[in-house]
Amino acid sequence: MDALRRAATRQDFAAVLQKAAVRFGSLTALHDISLEIEQGAFWTILGPSGCGKSTMLRLISDLVPAAKGDVTILGKTTKAARLAREFAFVFQDATLLPWRTALRNVELPLEIGRRKGVDIPTGDRSPRELLALVGLHGREDALPHELSGGMRQRVAIARALVCQPKLMLMDEPFGALDEMTRDRLNMQLLSIWEETGVTILFVTHSIPEAVFLGQRVLMMKSDPGRIMEVVKVELPAPREIEIRDTREFTAYTAYLRQLLEAA
Repeated sequence: MDALRRAATRQDFAAVLQKAAVRFGSLTALHDISLEIEQGAFWTILGPSGCGKSTMLRLISDLVPAAKGDVTILGKTTKAARLAREFAFVFQDATLLPWRTALRNVELPLEIGRRKGVDIPTGDRSPRELLALVGLHGREDALPHELSGGMRQRVAIARALVCQPKLMLMDEPFGALDEMTRDRLNMQLLSIWEETGVTILFVTHSIPEAVFLGQRVLMMKSDPGRIMEVVKVELPAPREIEIRDTREFTAYTAYLRQLLEAA
């Protein structure tokens, strides 16, 4: 009965990590990571360079194995969740195929699934509708070199959503963009999150971005990578860019800066 109860509890969360560790040879990249991430939540991840932020996403996405501990996605092992297309990954580089249009890049996961004989759930939105959702209506036939960096990242987000994932892992997707483009994409990502209900884990080096996007901010420490603190962000919703000028927002960024300096 205890095992059944634990399994049922895990299914209530998008991701559960219990005393998880990652090692690369003699180096411990992550140590004793325990988290419960609610379905539909938006978590941002901060920490000094080399603290294992990206490694944590790779652990969750079955790209690196756990040396010890346990990781489950929606009650499944990471491998089973990967095979079931329960999550999608968005990297800093949009990694679009340069010879395919925006629409055909979004369609790519579906084509690969068909070739492999895999039945991939697509949800209620077609690839064309997903491009409209990310603000690219009318640019379906554009090639990647005809799109700005922000537009290419929006194509990558639409491609990640095409298989209707329940969890989206985002590794500094806006890190290479200018501040104005980044602000626009922050707003658009919040709109997508609210409309789709997807759970998002978002790695960033920007404290204001982490506070603006996240319901919770996970601050990590290094040597080895481990959890320092999880900060609940209680700001009004829906959030607008102007909220960054408020005392409440400034208080969160100041506190997280103190944590980062001590990490």
